[in-house]
Amino acid sequence: MSKFNIGFVSNSEVFSFPNPVNEIAARLVAGMVFILSVAVVFTGNLWLLIFLTYGFVARVLSGPTLSPMGLIATRILAPAIGTVKLVPGPPKRFAQAVGVVFSVAALLAYFVLDSIMVTKILICVLVLCSGLESFIGFCVGCFVFNYLIRFGLIPQSICEQCVIADPDSN
Repeated sequence: MSKFNIGFVSNSEVFSFPNPVNEIAARLVAGMVFILSVAVVFTGNLWLLIFLTYGFVARVLSGPTLSPMGLIATRILAPAIGTVKLVPGPPKRFAQAVGVVFSVAALLAYFVLDSIMVTKILICVLVLCSGLESFIGFCVGCFVFNYLIRFGLIPQSICEQCVIADPDSN
């Protein structure tokens, strides 16, 4: 089976998620998501919501490759800061997938339920989660991902580095 190429990059390179991930870049993306989500809540602007949703979908499919916010964070802002802190990629991808769920649900609430209130409530969840990651480095999606591994709902083989010791086992 042949691969299509985009410039000098193959589709397998475009549609892959980095592992490990620079946590500094992830926190910068979370900061941009926070700002955009707050703007959606306060303005109710449909186009901002569509852009927010696109960003989550793009990051799940390709990491930063097809995401404007991901590209700004990984290519401009994080290198300017110069600090690199590598963390496992699978939990970050899971967190982006959670963002897809909430942003798509917000779009459905907007179009199907015709409810800006429900839309704003769903986006407020993203404000909270992206704020926690951006400002204090707590990734809610990563936290949930680790518990899903612990409960056996996600195989440990997906992310061996993610398996945390049970604090009650000591």
